[in-house]
Amino acid sequence: MKSPFTLSHEERNEFITLIQDYYLREHNEELGNLQAGFLLDFFMREIAPTFYNLGGVRDSHTYVSNKLDDLFEIEKR
Repeated sequence: MKSPFTLSHEERNEFITLIQDYYLREHNEELGNLQAGFLLDFFMREIAPTFYNLGGVRDSHTYVSNKLDDLFEIEKR
């Protein structure tokens, strides 16, 4: 399955470096670019959509709540 997200070449390289740094720090083991890239692909495909959806629902709730507040202000006048 293809990831629903796209990254620029620079962003992808930055995230790969972050994964490599994390893995070295936490596991004291080096990951190559290919391995870190596969992990990034997995996270983007399998995990990131859940967080994206959670943020979208929260943002939508805030937007709708603000619009309802506006509507009630009009009703009060």
